[in-house]
Amino acid sequence: MSDFDGLLDLIPVGDIAKQLGIPEDVAEAAVKQAIPAIIGGMAANAKDSDGAKSLESALNKHATSSTGKKVSVKDIDTADGEKIVNNVFGSKKNDVVAAVADSSKGDVTKDLIAKLLPIIAPIVIAFVAQQFLGQKTAAPAAEQPKAAPASSGGIGDLLGGLLGSSQGQEIVGSVLGGLLGGGKK
Repeated sequence: MSDFDGLLDLIPVGDIAKQLGIPEDVAEAAVKQAIPAIIGGMAANAKDSDGAKSLESALNKHATSSTGKKVSVKDIDTADGEKIVNNVFGSKKNDVVAAVADSSKGDVTKDLIAKLLPIIAPIVIAFVAQQFLGQKTAAPAAEQPKAAPASSGGIGDLLGGLLGSSQGQEIVGSVLGGLLGGGKK
């Protein structure tokens, strides 16, 4: 199972469908489009040192907010999710929402993506935090001082690995390619 599939398994698609009043297949399609957008935004932010530091701080904050198990939508802090989305995309949030919706086939709309992002963002950041912080603690102490800065490895490599899925490459490469630079604008 890929890391993307592991993350997708944590998203309560059925609960999201019920909460948003949409069919489960539409919710799943929207989630599969939105996850790479969030990860792509995080990766874009991690390309510069300030963005990487900010992202690592956010990862440290969210590292304990997930147990690695599927959560219930009622347990998700969507206000925090909205903050995450705003930090990840900055002023380009609406453009990203539109691009993700436009890339979708079927019933995935801008309104749906806008409602979905704050629901799944806390799950995505908690998953990435567990992956990243697990990697940091797994490295022997003697190797840590020699580690590359986060902007040229570390978190960037992890996010790139998550985007290595076909879903991630399609969304970030063709759909969001020009929207997400090396940080928020």
